[in-house]
Amino acid sequence: MIIRPYQDQDEASWLRCRVLSFLDTSYYDNVLKEKEHYQNPSIELVALEGNEVIGLIDIELENSPGDVCSKNRKGLGGMIWHVAVHPDYRRKGIGRYLLSEAIERARKYKIKRLEAWTRDDLWVQEWYGKMGFNWIESYLQVYIEGGRELKGTIESNISQLYPVFVFAHYSGLDKANIKNKFSRAHETNLYELLLNCGEGEA
Repeated sequence: MIIRPYQDQDEASWLRCRVLSFLDTSYYDNVLKEKEHYQNPSIELVALEGNEVIGLIDIELENSPGDVCSKNRKGLGGMIWHVAVHPDYRRKGIGRYLLSEAIERARKYKIKRLEAWTRDDLWVQEWYGKMGFNWIESYLQVYIEGGRELKGTIESNISQLYPVFVFAHYSGLDKANIKNKFSRAHETNLYELLLNCGEGEA
């Protein structure tokens, strides 16, 4: 296995790795047709077995505090938009290796912290904890589907236009009620790693 910066010819394999790694998570339907590109400087690494991408990490770096990451945190941050390991290659430390290499590169940009958002997959949250990340806050991402879930919740002001599916964010305090009302409501959690404390590099 080698770890190196992403190259354009990796795109098809990168997309396959990402979608396969998400299938058994709450992001199972978050499918990309093209790899994202970033406005700010970024760290985009892949782990390769032969020519196949078996792991990946993308981090977008801030030029000034708050232009990518949370506005109420101190110092330049980097947002982890994607981190994934092909399911056939899990539990081999690939995610740790990718993160460690990304941290070394982020420090050269004077990045002081990394942020990552993840949903309510316990094993993913535990991985962030093992890597030295701390939980900061959460909100709900809610999928509202037709029938009883939409009735009385979302209405259209346009004649003959009827919503059949809505994706929404809920940041209120009554999360239990929202989870009971809608069949798919994900607790979406912010984790933060402070790079000057030396965590997550082993």
